[in-house]
Amino acid sequence: MTAIIAKRLLAAVPVLIGLSVIVFSMIALIPGDPATAILGSYATPENVRALNADLGLDKSLPQQYLAWVSGVLQGDFGRSYALNRPVIDEVLERFEATLILAGASLVLASILGLLAGIVSAVRQFGLADKAITLLVLVGISVPSFLLGLLLILCFAVRVRLFPASGMEAIYGGGGFLDVAYHLVMPAVTLAVVATGVIARLTRTAMLEVLRQDYIRTARAKGLSERKVVYGHAFRVALVSVIPVIGIQAGFVLGGAVYIETVFQWPGIGAMLVNAISQRDILLVQGGVLVVAACYVLFNLMADVLQVMLDPRLK
Repeated sequence: MTAIIAKRLLAAVPVLIGLSVIVFSMIALIPGDPATAILGSYATPENVRALNADLGLDKSLPQQYLAWVSGVLQGDFGRSYALNRPVIDEVLERFEATLILAGASLVLASILGLLAGIVSAVRQFGLADKAITLLVLVGISVPSFLLGLLLILCFAVRVRLFPASGMEAIYGGGGFLDVAYHLVMPAVTLAVVATGVIARLTRTAMLEVLRQDYIRTARAKGLSERKVVYGHAFRVALVSVIPVIGIQAGFVLGGAVYIETVFQWPGIGAMLVNAISQRDILLVQGGVLVVAACYVLFNLMADVLQVMLDPRLK
């Protein structure tokens, strides 16, 4: 197991290097002068030149990249000019809120997706299977930001059941229940697409396993249908579904960018939107790199968990 984890970690190194190059290049090649955007009305030629020199933007792109990477490896992501604080401090502070949202959404999507897939496979071509298939197709087809706006209109504006924005109440909030109360609508919105994907693939994996000879043998021995489905078939099917859950973890984390904007959730997504509008290059690069690195980490964890559940992969 240790050797497998080491191999996965080594394989992730070139991926992270490639991600750093892509992140740096995409942000650095955006048209416009960041110094002019930062200085605003104070953007005289002298001030622009001084700020470009301070940011290192007067150097060539390879030199800028090497300077940025060397700082990142030492834990120094630079300093945000818009916020006047270290980038890493702002990213970690905002990332905590994003992890709460993405984690709750992934747990919700995994539970509902697995249960829906199992029921759909066991009741193949039945009413439950058709209903779940219809709901999954609708959930995957509706854009998440539109679903979020619809939920706000229905449950925050008209019914007034949940708050429309924020992570906690303005006055007297901040406790666990208050955060959970504000978390309901954004978590559901973010989980809908992932739930549909997990449900469809769970159904496919379960149907394949339920057709195997050892499942028929288990039934012939007189085992209950519940034990056959959950004790035998689901455990084998889960091995095929875990990598999909790992991929969906990355998609959920990336999807939090626009969901946080819709619900004004104070996470890294809302931070990136503001940083892009203010041309805060170092903050954008630091935020995107952290999100991309977490995507790689989630897939690494999924690979390791898959090996633990299926000894044949060793």
